[in-house]
Amino acid sequence: VQLVESGGGLVQPGGSLRLSCAASGFTFSSFVMSWYRQAPGKERELVAAISSDGGSTHYANPVKGRFTISRDKAKNTVYLQMNSLKPEDTAVYYCKKSGVRDYWGQGTQVTVSS
Repeated sequence: VQLVESGGGLVQPGGSLRLSCAASGFTFSSFVMSWYRQAPGKERELVAAISSDGGSTHYANPVKGRFTISRDKAKNTVYLQMNSLKPEDTAVYYCKKSGVRDYWGQGTQVTVSS
């Protein structure tokens, strides 16, 4: 199993970023996929999750209405579109494959600052 995140960077408050997580080594369409984040000095927290068929999504309250999770079966990729970014969104963002055993990507840094 391999999960490779990309798309992080530095953005001003109010800006947007789209994170990608390219998955390989398993049947992508069979598993729930999630995005988590971890800010300095804080515990890792769930940001958003999407069902195996993409028909159901869940968002943490702080990001509802601003972030959108999606997945592309053909590309084995899960995305996180982040709009109206705030300084408190600054964190390392991780992709996770759920299952009997969880797998994590290496993370991508998102910094929201003017």
